Amino acid sequence: MKTLEFLIQRLAKAAFVVLGVVILNFLLIQLAPGDPAAVLAGEAGAGDEQFIAQLRAQFGLDQPLYVQLLSYLQNILSGDLGYSYRNQVPVADLIMERLPATLLLTGSAFVFSLVLGIVLGVLAAYKRGSLGDSLIMTGALVFYATPLFWVALMAVLVFSIRLDWLPPFDMESIGAGYTGWARVMDIAHHLVLPTVTLGLFFTAVYTRLTRASMLEVMNLDFVKTARAKGVPKGRIIRRHVLRNAILPVFTFASVQAGQLVGGAVLTETVFAWPGIGRLMFDALMQRDYPVLLGVFLVTAAVVVLVNLVADLLYRFVDPRIETAG
Repeated sequence: MKTLEFLIQRLAKAAFVVLGVVILNFLLIQLAPGDPAAVLAGEAGAGDEQFIAQLRAQFGLDQPLYVQLLSYLQNILSGDLGYSYRNQVPVADLIMERLPATLLLTGSAFVFSLVLGIVLGVLAAYKRGSLGDSLIMTGALVFYATPLFWVALMAVLVFSIRLDWLPPFDMESIGAGYTGWARVMDIAHHLVLPTVTLGLFFTAVYTRLTRASMLEVMNLDFVKTARAKGVPKGRIIRRHVLRNAILPVFTFASVQAGQLVGGAVLTETVFAWPGIGRLMFDALMQRDYPVLLGVFLVTAAVVVLVNLVADLLYRFVDPRIETAG
């Protein structure tokens, strides 16, 4: 019953958060330089004022700001994300076409970074002060400080161009016509480079956080008591330390979910991955504001959902946590 009440409360809060994000993004978009109508008119080769005014009227850009905002909110509540200025297709169709690719990439990078980061953090804490600890933390610091775009470009240069181990671009082999399991393996082959590239930064973060959390818990009284009773060190790590130390990692991981989408913009652009990150970048360059707002809305909804799932996982990891809080 408490879990149900908690879900209802969190869903209500999530609705207000998403609404606030929608309004804020809409207002910020209006402050951005550039006129979508002028951009479209320039691409059409007709930049006269009459044609630009016609385009502004067609897209409702000649209305006062509050009228545009109210109209947009009404459309959002009815499930209409608007039409793309450039593509002249519903924004929802564009996003749903690209969303699976982004979810696949960000989900893979999230799992990769979280699992590898926790494993390396546990190993570093277990071997505190050893050469292995120093190597792990040095590697984490290097990948934390290295720009994502440099890692992406070097990955393409080394593993695709020089070694020819992995494909550099796109989500699957164009024109190969793979089906079934062969297509799954082809997509997985293309997924390796962007997943590792996007996940390395977050792996470094989770490694450092796990190690610090593990060392903090290992100094608590109940751990010292277990040691005094002669409980093996490996069992203490698995059953006592890790279970308590993992909660801050889950908390931080849920917050980092939004940054994964931000990193996906650059990763998808470098690797020509057909996701909403690349769609967002193209829409920004083309001043296609409805597409931008639609991507922001979907991203906000995904981040809120991930945070809700993380809160539920807390109770699974540690039942002592009250969900009603």
